[in-house]
Amino acid sequence: MNTTSTPLTKLYDQNNQLYGVLLSPEFWEEAKSVLMPLLEKRSATQEETPEPVKDWKMLLDYWDFQYPPDTRVECEHCGNVTEDWMNPEGKTFRLKAANLGGLVNFQCLNCSSRVIKRHFKDHYRFECHPYTPKKDKL
Repeated sequence: MNTTSTPLTKLYDQNNQLYGVLLSPEFWEEAKSVLMPLLEKRSATQEETPEPVKDWKMLLDYWDFQYPPDTRVECEHCGNVTEDWMNPEGKTFRLKAANLGGLVNFQCLNCSSRVIKRHFKDHYRFECHPYTPKKDKL
């Protein structure tokens, strides 16, 4: 067991390959101002996961609501509206999730709010949750 106190600890996987590094709280406070811009830059350049269109199509395949499927989405936060979120031209919403229960989740590309379209048997309802940036949990 290592009894010396160091500002960082190397972490290895079961194959003895370097997996990551654990920083002490004191060292993190010193290095945060240098590392955070690098981490933010890296996360901004990473590709976003594809839209879960297969989940949307599965919802359509098993559609049993009393009204036809509707591709309208509206953001109550910024007023952004589209009649067809799937139209690639002028795309203003991004599908984030869909399930067989009729819950469809979108991100407004104008203000980043989360727009939830809840499908019920005889109607649907929108909910809008304004964007809140992730807090610095590090």
